[in-house]
Amino acid sequence: MTITQTVEIPPDRRITLEVPSEVPAGKTIIAFTPISDSAALQECPICTRKFDPATGNPRYNAETVAAIEEGRAMMRGDIPAKRFNSLDDMWEDLMKDDLSN
Repeated sequence: MTITQTVEIPPDRRITLEVPSEVPAGKTIIAFTPISDSAALQECPICTRKFDPATGNPRYNAETVAAIEEGRAMMRGDIPAKRFNSLDDMWEDLMKDDLSN
């Protein structure tokens, strides 16, 4: 079930949600997406830093863009996915990447 509701963010940035009885009780993820053509998006200093006012798309730093592309390449099968036997092995591999940059 997908429920879509358009809401306006109040000045105090507090939102109260009333959930329909059809939605099962338990943990739920609620996602908010700013509307790109909204004047409020362009006026908000946090939004203009994190979102491109022209498109409404998130802005990422170069390292995040590279990590996203690496993950997508792994999903496509272009590069092999990394697998580790332990958390220590994963951290060791991450430290090698940091030292090489």
